[in-house]
Amino acid sequence: MGYSAQFRVWRGSDSDGELHNYDVDVNEGEVVLDVIHRIQATQAQDLAVRWNCKAGKCGSCSAEINGRPRLLCMTRMNTFDEGETVTVTPLRAFPVIRDLVTDVSFNYQKAREVPSFAPPPGLKPGDYRMQQIDVERSQEFRKCIECFLCQDTCHVIRDHEENKPVFAGPRFFIRIAELDMHPLDTLERKRAAQEDHGLGYCNITKCCTEVCPEGIQITDNAIIPMKERVVDTKYDPAFGLFRVLRARSRSSKSMNEQAERAWTLLRAVEDGEVEYAEVAEELADAMRHAKAVASTGTVLARLEALDHFEAGRLDEAATEARASLSWHRSAQERSDAWVTLARVYEAQERATATVEAVENAQRYWPDNPRLRHFFDDVQRP
Repeated sequence: MGYSAQFRVWRGSDSDGELHNYDVDVNEGEVVLDVIHRIQATQAQDLAVRWNCKAGKCGSCSAEINGRPRLLCMTRMNTFDEGETVTVTPLRAFPVIRDLVTDVSFNYQKAREVPSFAPPPGLKPGDYRMQQIDVERSQEFRKCIECFLCQDTCHVIRDHEENKPVFAGPRFFIRIAELDMHPLDTLERKRAAQEDHGLGYCNITKCCTEVCPEGIQITDNAIIPMKERVVDTKYDPAFGLFRVLRARSRSSKSMNEQAERAWTLLRAVEDGEVEYAEVAEELADAMRHAKAVASTGTVLARLEALDHFEAGRLDEAATEARASLSWHRSAQERSDAWVTLARVYEAQERATATVEAVENAQRYWPDNPRLRHFFDDVQRP
């Protein structure tokens, strides 16, 4: 049996909008989206609302109903008292385009930042073999319909716009967990989850799990296990020692070979023998392989510094060169770091700093062939 309901619906944008009141008929068995469509058809033809399947599978009709993030098509009217006012507003965590439609492009940007599945080299798709328990573990996360209700309710970005650049949010934590738990995925995702995607910002309030229309246990099955894995790999001293010893025993030769290959290419660029663009792909491959087996990123700071310089990234080049100097490396490596700093200062037209850097480079390795560049170019102030 039908009745007349009171609806308050947000109209306008972030900067210029307000709640409008509507008296609207409600029929038995209807959902909130039905009522919004009736308002749109009879009272507010220009009301903007995003929807598609009306079956809880596309995630398009996300909004906030009485302050709670929900799908309009899955929220039945019989959950409210007949005399209760139903307030429908857009997702609060994202900019409002118009009325109930928000700009959720933030989520697609974060999706692009998560590296895709990386199977072992040489393994063809038809050769994948997994245990059923591994299938079931990731299958839960694949139920996500990307309604972004979990993103909207997460207070880390809901209440702190400044966190968005460094925080991916619950939807992408389950994506990272799905890949990290995949037995055939070869990428190291735990450190990236912490350092690049902001896993540490989450304080596991479980609000994301509470609003998930697919019932995914986001907190218990994805975020907490990923936090535990991060602790194991990054903070457990016993595990860290094991990882370092294993890496040194099996790959120090490989790292040195790849680092030498990258350095040879960079020196050829520096001496004008080839253009940076001509060797960029091979250089990136060598650097990638060297980083994959390096015990610490600072081992390759000298390489990174020269690479940044040749690519025109002066600030990054200076940062990596100083990082190399902060470690007690060989005299030749320290000299090379000073030469790169001198090149940066020269490009920045800082004559005094350039001369001082050249002198430091000469002090550690007087015969450094890279110093030839400065014999005629640098004049003492």
